[in-house]
Amino acid sequence: MIDETIKETRRRMETTIENVRNEFGKLRTGKASPALLDGIVVDYYGSKMPIRQVANVSAPEPRLLVIQPWEKPMLTEIEKAILKSDLGLNPSNDNIVIRIPIPQLTQERREDLVKVAKKIAEENKVAIRNVRRDANDKLKKAEKDHDISEDELHRSMDTIQEITDQYTNKVEELLIKKEEDIMEI
Repeated sequence: MIDETIKETRRRMETTIENVRNEFGKLRTGKASPALLDGIVVDYYGSKMPIRQVANVSAPEPRLLVIQPWEKPMLTEIEKAILKSDLGLNPSNDNIVIRIPIPQLTQERREDLVKVAKKIAEENKVAIRNVRRDANDKLKKAEKDHDISEDELHRSMDTIQEITDQYTNKVEELLIKKEEDIMEI
């Protein structure tokens, strides 16, 4: 019972860390990254599909993304979707590929992106603390139902707190690294 709760807690917190990485990947840092387009979907014959499922996205240069659709009619759909997004990118379509130059970020925009990164980090730290609360509630219920002893409850809650601290620190490390990426000129 205790081991299951601890495993489940680790698994849920690891999922939260993956979420942080995904969210940070979508933040523009002034460098070309295919992950920048992950949140953009295109209309593919009536279905909404992520760009990566209808085209090859690459970053051949530090400030350039190239999108090569698998079907030529998708060029205009992809271009429209990028223009509609709030990324502020200007794609150029040469009827073979779409090239997206990544402009240099202004200092003000960098500071705004750092605020967004901090908000993402804080939201995910709250998610980690919620996982901790759920695990502790489960353990308290088990102790109340006499499935575990009071000593086991306290040891387990200490373990859960250590795990929570580890994952909260991981979020903090990811935030520091993302801040450095964003502020790098």
